[in-house]
Amino acid sequence: ERILYYTGRIHKIGETHEGASQMDWMEQEQDRGITITSAATTAQWQGHRVNIIDTPGHVDFTVEVERSLRVLDGAVTVLDAQSGVEPQTETVWRQATTYGVPRIVFVNKMDKLGANFEYSVSTLHDRLQANAAPIQLPIGAEDEFEAIIDLVEMKCFKYTNDLGTEIDEIEIPEDHKERAE
Repeated sequence: ERILYYTGRIHKIGETHEGASQMDWMEQEQDRGITITSAATTAQWQGHRVNIIDTPGHVDFTVEVERSLRVLDGAVTVLDAQSGVEPQTETVWRQATTYGVPRIVFVNKMDKLGANFEYSVSTLHDRLQANAAPIQLPIGAEDEFEAIIDLVEMKCFKYTNDLGTEIDEIEIPEDHKERAE
């Protein structure tokens, strides 16, 4: 939803659990506040076309996810920063392995109460036996989440408003340099 918003495809962010997501078009999805069917769309970002397939996260709709995996060039696995790998994550990860789909992982909701980036990454190793290597590190968590360190470029980006739409490049703070290296 946010990708569509930030790329200008939609003008209002809706939440799935509130029945207001643009990708959840079925009345039953809106009433129940969950994704039931996969939906596809595209967005333009910095001169690149990004194809998006939003799939259900609930175990009852695993077949719908598997059908989508068969046509993907790659997948983004989204983890909740508080929960890390969940049972459905394990199922979809195995399916992606079966179909040879390369994956990257995004740890979402770093501003959520109980968010723990290191825990989420450790669950990738412990529950999926994934050889995960972070390419970004968060600075702060929960209501103190304020920036990310890009480990590839060794740059730091600080969010300057509540929506995360304004970002300033800053020096990596001294107390985070060792962690970043």
